[in-house]
Amino acid sequence: MISIISATPDHALGMSQLLHSILKRWNSPRPHSPEHVRTYYIQPEGGIKCSVALKGDKVVGFQALLLATEGNAYEVTPGWGIIGTYVDGSEAGQGIGRKLFASSLDAARKIGLPAIDATIGDWNDEGLGYYGAMGFETYRTPAGAISKKFTLA
Repeated sequence: MISIISATPDHALGMSQLLHSILKRWNSPRPHSPEHVRTYYIQPEGGIKCSVALKGDKVVGFQALLLATEGNAYEVTPGWGIIGTYVDGSEAGQGIGRKLFASSLDAARKIGLPAIDATIGDWNDEGLGYYGAMGFETYRTPAGAISKKFTLA
């Protein structure tokens, strides 16, 4: 059984291990240490909600929702949310992503976000399919990526 709870610093190691396996598959040099996970996903500046999916004690997914501020790295409209999702590929098809998004969407509605951005590598068919299935629609295509928007208003 999969449970969705708010991420805490105690989840950083498991989240880091999951992130490492995903980034390795993507051949990405992005950071993934437990400290990076704590700083950029669990307790980031502008953090709204970070949820973790657990199967027993094992982290099988997580999703972070941040508030877009002026000058953010993704050039997202300030005041929108920015979302990132990571799920263990061996657990696909169990509704983990859908459950994580339900948690993030609830948090977004509570604070009145007008929209949520997901900027995905244009090569990432899994990510593009996931966000499309959640109701996100393409609104721009920066170099090497596709930005999708979920409108809450």
